[in-house]
Amino acid sequence: MNDDIQPDGSAAHEYEHGALGDAEYAEFMELAAVEGFDIEDVEGAIEAAGHGPLPVLAVVGRPNVGKSTLVNRMIGRREAVVEDRPGVTRDRVTYEAEWAGRRFKVVDTGGWEQDVLGIDASVAAQAEYAIEAADAVVFVVDAKVGATDTDEAVVRLLRKAGKPVVLCANKVDGPSGEADASYLWNLGLGEPHPVSALHGRGTGDMLDAVLEVLPDAPEQSFGTAVGGPRRIALIGRPNVGKSSLLNKVAGEERVVVNELAGTTRDPVDEMIELGGKTWKFVDTAGIRKRVHLQQGADYYASLRTAAAVEKAEVAVILLDASENISVQDQRIVTMAVEAGRAIVLAFNKWDTLDEERRYYLEREIETELGQVAWAPRVNVSARTGRHMEKLVPAIETALAGWETRVPTGRLNAFLGELVSAHPHPIRGGKQPRILFGTQAGTKPPRFVLFASGFIEAGYRRFIERRLREEFGFEGTPIHISVRVREKRGAKKK
Repeated sequence: MNDDIQPDGSAAHEYEHGALGDAEYAEFMELAAVEGFDIEDVEGAIEAAGHGPLPVLAVVGRPNVGKSTLVNRMIGRREAVVEDRPGVTRDRVTYEAEWAGRRFKVVDTGGWEQDVLGIDASVAAQAEYAIEAADAVVFVVDAKVGATDTDEAVVRLLRKAGKPVVLCANKVDGPSGEADASYLWNLGLGEPHPVSALHGRGTGDMLDAVLEVLPDAPEQSFGTAVGGPRRIALIGRPNVGKSSLLNKVAGEERVVVNELAGTTRDPVDEMIELGGKTWKFVDTAGIRKRVHLQQGADYYASLRTAAAVEKAEVAVILLDASENISVQDQRIVTMAVEAGRAIVLAFNKWDTLDEERRYYLEREIETELGQVAWAPRVNVSARTGRHMEKLVPAIETALAGWETRVPTGRLNAFLGELVSAHPHPIRGGKQPRILFGTQAGTKPPRFVLFASGFIEAGYRRFIERRLREEFGFEGTPIHISVRVREKRGAKKK
């Protein structure tokens, strides 16, 4: 169900009114006025929820120049792990930030470990993974140390990539350090912006420069009528069979398969005919994984996965059915969910399972992957090709859910019945109510609900569950934001 087409045949003004057409938007704003909501607040809520894919900003540079500290400064909270040593691995590498009213994603490449190939290769690898998915780059250099050979190597990589670059001269704690920053003009990347990520000095001016080069939205469009093939990312931890699966669906040996994890180094994009359609598959097998660098390899895997997911519409998450569901598997699932992509779970090596393992795997899926119980699941064998015919229907189901739009009238009829039958629990002598709502966007579905008071997280999860029961949304995450009506007569600050 997709109601983005207007009576005159034109597409809805998605960036003006979210996914609402002009008539639906006008009717909705009248309802908001009757309920006593501030019109500007309502417009802002729809615009925020109705945005398309956010532009991506990569923060790159050699170790210990303050990248994670800068990321924390950008997002306004301490989330990226900061330690005074390289190799700090974290669960997430992508965060959402806002500056001057514009929102964007930040990819932190702070965590890495030096491998036997040397420091230059390590920095180049982690920068390459992040730049691959980025719309613009912040290159961080330690102004106190100056440009090193490693910095020069990253500069060459940035020039080759052709992405807009903002040069950040970090650790400039006062006017005396600005002279050191001026030497970085020699890198040939334009003006160095003197910054102290630790104290916040100069970060505002640098972010202003970032907004000048960062596009309002990524250039690529997903699923348009005249667009190219749908993009499918094959993601998963090393050696779960991603390259084998790609070869099987392609019907030929497109990529190298080896028992060692990390056989594929470069990203592999393949146009593949499957189920009567052409798809663009992105294989992300390439991680050089060494036993003594387990944590560093996991971090590289996270960067590679983030890059692939940002480029894709559907994430086919491959899991090894013969092994226990790992923490890394869960991280990858969470990354795909937070990126807002359609999701299919593919359990590989299904043909090797006995009845006992299948029983325990079902229990693991219930407990470890409960957050994506809505995702289509296929049990396959990349080696034998078993059940490969089920992959395309699962992908199409996930895409359909990802693009589903519920008309505002039907949504509010559903919400009215839901609130009447299952009202929000009374808290502090008050009972908040969902007054009305709208679906402000698709890909993934994004809803804005307007309420008379604070809606608890448990009740929001209940609403999401009932939305799925009523309208489907199989294979897609759902984003729900709630705006609370201010007390009548209260002045906005």
